[in-house]
Amino acid sequence: MIRVLLVDDHAVMRSGFRTILEAGGDIEVVGEAGTGAAAVAAASALRPDVICMDVQMPDMDGLEATRRIVADPGVASAVIVVTTFDRDDYLFAALQAGASGFLLKNAGAAELLAAVRVVAGGDALLAPEVTRRVIERFADARSDAAPPAARTEPGPVAPGADSLTDREAEVLRLVAQARSNAEIALELFIGEATVKTHVSNVLQKLGARDRVHAAVLALRHGLA
Repeated sequence: MIRVLLVDDHAVMRSGFRTILEAGGDIEVVGEAGTGAAAVAAASALRPDVICMDVQMPDMDGLEATRRIVADPGVASAVIVVTTFDRDDYLFAALQAGASGFLLKNAGAAELLAAVRVVAGGDALLAPEVTRRVIERFADARSDAAPPAARTEPGPVAPGADSLTDREAEVLRLVAQARSNAEIALELFIGEATVKTHVSNVLQKLGARDRVHAAVLALRHGLA
């Protein structure tokens, strides 16, 4: 069973999400919270697999709550930020805070169920076009922050990068181009299951939360 914590300041929204998720058969809602501060406390106490996190809440917003939860070494929960607003600033702030997914509240029941399952499985919940926007934003930020003479130079070697095999490094390069597993499989003439294994190894060796985090590390350290 996938253990989920629901965080939203509207009880009706939490109730609706609970009904949808528990109808999935493989998901158990283990707790609810109505504020960011309550979410941080509940995450520490319950240690759910996935947290569905609202953004705008009293006491502490969902972005700050996400930062605190992700920073807690005792909590290994993956966070899906769920919001009414389709705004790039929320998207980028959520990912910088450590969220593994971003979902709009008008998503259908099937999308919500799929989101929880995908994130619980260790993958990031972002469509390829959104992934490209995120990667480009991080890459641009890195370039803008660097002095002109240094912008083409890679940063320090990423921890774990030296342990990547040649094939894993190749897969990482394609992940940083926002390629899907299917696209990587076609590019490298290997099966999708093999790609998934390589991606999993890359995430583990780099200490990356998900594909987006791995792509950002690759760009920051000149691995892509």
